[in-house]
Amino acid sequence: MGRPTKQELTEALAEAARMREQGQDPNHIAKSLLNHDYRLKLLEQLYDQVEHYLRSGQSSTEHSKLTRLMEKVRSEERHPGLDSH
Repeated sequence: MGRPTKQELTEALAEAARMREQGQDPNHIAKSLLNHDYRLKLLEQLYDQVEHYLRSGQSSTEHSKLTRLMEKVRSEERHPGLDSH
């Protein structure tokens, strides 16, 4: 098994979007894939921002950016899907 290639992931996400648009997602697999992709990208942004914050000497500007991104992640946890797509 293993990770999908970039091409495979692109194709899977496109198919998931098509399935959702056409109402062909009876088991919510496409919805789940799209949501997980969105959340993974959000968490990757958070990781990058934490790294930047630490490298910046923990500046107040970078702290503010990190705080805003953390709130976005929290908001997604409280209200899944409102910020996605």
